[in-house]
Amino acid sequence: MMSLISKFKKKNKKKGLSKKIVLEIEKISKKINTKKNINFLHSGHLGDLINSLPVIKEIAKKNTCNLLINIEKKVGLANIESLHPSKEVFLTQNSFNKILPLLKKQPFLSKVDLYKKETIDINLDFFRELPINFNIDSVRWYAHLTGVNPDLSKPYLLKIEKNKKYEKSIVFMRSLRRQNQNIKFNFLNKYNNLLFIGLQNEYLDLKKQIKNLKFHDCKDFLEMAQIIKSGKLFIGNLSFGFTIAEALKVPRLLESYLDFPLVYPNGKNGYEFYFQNHFQKFVKKII
Repeated sequence: MMSLISKFKKKNKKKGLSKKIVLEIEKISKKINTKKNINFLHSGHLGDLINSLPVIKEIAKKNTCNLLINIEKKVGLANIESLHPSKEVFLTQNSFNKILPLLKKQPFLSKVDLYKKETIDINLDFFRELPINFNIDSVRWYAHLTGVNPDLSKPYLLKIEKNKKYEKSIVFMRSLRRQNQNIKFNFLNKYNNLLFIGLQNEYLDLKKQIKNLKFHDCKDFLEMAQIIKSGKLFIGNLSFGFTIAEALKVPRLLESYLDFPLVYPNGKNGYEFYFQNHFQKFVKKII
């Protein structure tokens, strides 16, 4: 089987730095430097939307930034992951409805709405065209696209209130894909106030190991962010939940996936682990 590095080299050799890419990168830089009101387009997964916020937040220091979201864009057969909740599209209408309240809270976004054929200045989806190794920290994709490098140690989900009900909770969100099979969670049974906020089938999967794990079905992703902000620790793998925890810079542990390490904690309170003894050490350190 061809390794990820070999695939990357083959892709670069075939694709290279085309004239299309050079022109688009130049156009994006020009728009950032000359336009006061910038329309961004994004059609990506939920985590990709959140990961684009640090760059938009930085650009918004000098520009008015509007985020227009395109839903139901097809992923393409080559990129479909069977366990991904949105299946054959990047973003569903239901996911848009749930993330909209969270995005509307962000003070650096002047407008957030569905894309209705408005004029677009910067197409954030274009990062997928870049001849880069996508094994880099995914939150940095947009920095490579725009040439804007924000301080990733600072929060980029802002104005999120805490909920006192969850202040003593250890919060979990663990997807069925990208699980590190070397990691066991049963040692967490000795702790109280363990709360899972992902999907029902994901909860049932983890509850096999954590018997006293409770489940909460969030009404939207603003509520999800408020719960994560309130808890004393967030634990998750490479999923939307960790993307939110990373954006909030709460105490967080990332269960790293051996084959595709796409996400890395940036800034204080964040730790990643590949091995059981490190996982248990970090939990003890934070709790």
